[in-house]
Amino acid sequence: MAKQNAAAPAAFPAAPGTPPGPVPAAPVPPSDLAADTQASLEAVPPATPRTSGSAKSAASAATSRSTSSRRPGRVRKARLRLLRVDPWSVMKTAFLLSVALGITMFVAVAVLWSVLDAAGVFSSIDEIVTDMTASDSNSGIDINQYVELSRVLGFTTLIAVVDVVLLTALATLGAFLYNLSASLLGGLELTLAEDD
Repeated sequence: MAKQNAAAPAAFPAAPGTPPGPVPAAPVPPSDLAADTQASLEAVPPATPRTSGSAKSAASAATSRSTSSRRPGRVRKARLRLLRVDPWSVMKTAFLLSVALGITMFVAVAVLWSVLDAAGVFSSIDEIVTDMTASDSNSGIDINQYVELSRVLGFTTLIAVVDVVLLTALATLGAFLYNLSASLLGGLELTLAEDD
């Protein structure tokens, strides 16, 4: 009886005027402690053997290597259709490419003329033409005045400018014609492939 009276005040609030302090916990019988310990031991799963991360990565790399050596790489294919070409972009691109072609032609002609002149080709051709066209009243045709460097480069510049204008116009006209034919026939079909 004395034990029950001593444990009873712990369940109720302290009486006014008593100093605040920790409330003593009720004693737990030993049989309850043993049952709780047994239940917590049963709740823990059995330990499984763990492998290190490096061993796992080595095993996965070996597996992927063996599967990749067995299977050849697949090729993904896609069929696309070219429906429209922008004439403005075609004109700009054709203009730049034709200007580059004209500059290349100018430089190539200048280098070729220098090599032929250094080799003496023009002088030997001039001698042959002069001997063939010479007469008593005429000294013959002088070929050097027609193949001078300034005259040849001027003619090359004229051809390059005409090429720039013609190639730009023809490329732009081709873009318009392609757009017209693509609207009627569906355009070009392209098959693109991508390796895995």
